[in-house]
Amino acid sequence: MQRKTYVLTALFAAFAMTPGWAQDVVEALGLQAEATPVREDPRWAPEGPIVVRVLSTQQLAVLQAAAGETPLIAVSSPTEALAEIEDATALLGFCSAELLDAAPRLRWLQLYSAGAENCVDLPRIREREVLLTNLQRVSSLTIAEHVMGLTLALTRGLAPHIVAQAQGDWNPGLVPMQQRVELSGRTMLVVGLGGIGTEVARRADAFGMRVIAVRATGQPGPPFVAEVAKPDRLLQMAAQADVVVNSVPLTADTAGMFDAAVFAAMPPSAYFINVGRGRSVVTDDLVAALRDGQIAGTAFDVTDPEPLPADHPLWTMPNVIITPHVSAQSDRIFERVLAVVAENLRRYVAGEAMLSVVDPEAGY
Repeated sequence: MQRKTYVLTALFAAFAMTPGWAQDVVEALGLQAEATPVREDPRWAPEGPIVVRVLSTQQLAVLQAAAGETPLIAVSSPTEALAEIEDATALLGFCSAELLDAAPRLRWLQLYSAGAENCVDLPRIREREVLLTNLQRVSSLTIAEHVMGLTLALTRGLAPHIVAQAQGDWNPGLVPMQQRVELSGRTMLVVGLGGIGTEVARRADAFGMRVIAVRATGQPGPPFVAEVAKPDRLLQMAAQADVVVNSVPLTADTAGMFDAAVFAAMPPSAYFINVGRGRSVVTDDLVAALRDGQIAGTAFDVTDPEPLPADHPLWTMPNVIITPHVSAQSDRIFERVLAVVAENLRRYVAGEAMLSVVDPEAGY
C-alpha cells in the first residue's frame, strides 16, 4: 500500500522560508511562551540530533531552516523513529513508551496534536525528565467551525433531508416546524473554555446566543461569555442550556464527566455536542438519555469506544450525527502545524522560551 503524503504548495513553501513567517502564525493563534527561556532548563540539549516526523522533503527543509546547524533525522513512522532514536536529544511528532525507553538522551518531545493524554502518564514525562510540548490552539478554529456545523445540522433538522435527498423525496413536513430551532436568543454551555471552547463561544455569540461556560479554574472568560463556573456547578449550568458543547481534554478529572446526571439536568429540548474526548462521556448513559427523551439529540466527532462498533445503537438513532474524528482537519491545518512546530524547534535550539508546554500533572 502506497503511503499517503502531504506536500506543501510551492507558494506556501516559499512563504514558509521567509523571515518571521512562523512567528506571525504563532501571534495570530495567541500562543503564550513560558516565563523563562529553555536555556535555563536543565533538560535543554540543543546539540541534537533531533528525530522529526516529516511527510515531505519541503517540510523537512522548513524544519531544518528552523534548526540551523542542529542535525535533523527525518522519519515517517514510529518504526523508523525507533531505529534512529538512541542518540537523539529531541523527538518531534511521535510519543510512546517504547520510544522513550530507547532514547536515554532524550530531553524534549514535541507532539503534533493538542491531546496529550497518551503521553503525560509515561514515567519520564510524569517525572519531568523530558520536556513535553503540544499544539494547543492550532486546530481550535477548525474544530469550532465543525461544532457550529454540527449544531446547525441538529437544530435545523438537516440530517433527515440529506437522507431524503438520496431517495429523491421532496418532503417539506419531514421535520416538524417546532423542531427547527433558531439559535438566536438560545443559551450555549461550553464545557472546557480553552482554545477550542473559546473559539466555539466566539462563534455562538456571533449567532446571537447567550454563552455560558464551565472551566477548571473558574476564571472569567472573554467578554462574549456571560458566565463562567467551576466544574462543581456543571449540573446547574447544564440546566440552563439549549446546547451543551464538550471541549474538555481527557484527564483524571474529566473521564466520565458527562454521565446520566448531566443528561438528566439538561432540558429535554437541549442538544449535546462532543468534540472533546470520547472517554469524557459515559456512552451507555448517553444512549439511555437519547432513548428516554431526556435530551433532543447529539452530534459528536469522538467516541468511546473509538471507532464505534458497527452494531452500536448510536449509528441508527434518528437524532444522532456522527463524524469520524475529523473535526481538526482542514485545507489550512497542516500549514499551522508546521508553523508552530518550526517555531518551537527554532526556540529550543536558540534556548528561548518555549510555546505550549504541557503540565504533566494537569494533563494539558
